[in-house]
Amino acid sequence: MVHPVHATCEMPATLSAALVALVYARGWFRIRGRVPSATTVRQLGAFVIGLLSVWTAIGSPLTAFHHELLSVHMVQHVLLMAVAPPLILIGAPALPLRYGLPWRPARRAFWQVLRSLRTRSLRRLLTNPVVCWLAPVVALIGWHVPAAFELGVRSRWWHDVQAASFFATGLLFWTPVVQWRRSPATTPRWSIPLYLFAATLPCDALSAFLVCCDRVVYPSYLSAPRLLHVSPLGDQECAGALMWVSVTLIYVVPAVVVTLQILSPPRMYPRRVVRGIALRWSRAAEPQVG
Repeated sequence: MVHPVHATCEMPATLSAALVALVYARGWFRIRGRVPSATTVRQLGAFVIGLLSVWTAIGSPLTAFHHELLSVHMVQHVLLMAVAPPLILIGAPALPLRYGLPWRPARRAFWQVLRSLRTRSLRRLLTNPVVCWLAPVVALIGWHVPAAFELGVRSRWWHDVQAASFFATGLLFWTPVVQWRRSPATTPRWSIPLYLFAATLPCDALSAFLVCCDRVVYPSYLSAPRLLHVSPLGDQECAGALMWVSVTLIYVVPAVVVTLQILSPPRMYPRRVVRGIALRWSRAAEPQVG
């Protein structure tokens, strides 16, 4: 059964995702053709997969079951907060999106907004590691309070706000992790594993509550059509276990990888190689693409 709120929502999300993918790919290929070192196939693949994850959460047929199964809501939550944001950030979308725009005035305006003093001040505020850590915690706990959750279930507008807040705070959370090599002054390397480990605690607490609670927390699922013959309480337990396992793995695995990188002995390069790498990246930082 498709909920009426979601009956017509898939096409705009699909078209939007396709448009963003086309703009990014166009910019990526233009930059790649002029300055090959400025972008990588890894970035292209990460961005496309991240964008596909966003579409899966908000525009795919999966959205039709959001009001019937809490476990589907949890899949959307994990995709929007823990899967799509790091992949999109790895894709370094600013330059490809700029150069993928078809009109020169649009590209110029896009870059002026990104480079404006007000935007940079806001970015410094929002990318503070404390803000990046607290923002998704507030979104996670706040939207899973029963009254707020029910508001998102019953109102299309509030559901969109909920999804946008999950994705936006997910981007904030993953920014220090993805950019930790480029911003050692604001995010010390040793703090990244602690940052990721601490982020698992609120998710684990909410997951444990959903798994161990002996009643259905969200009344909407009591009257929802039963799919796959799963009881509301069984669905709630499945949703909690899903978030528990997936978020823990998604956060702990990069924490272990970063820890191993920190503990590994540094590679020693000849000085001329180091100078060549630095020069190449300085020239690639702002590729001159027409």
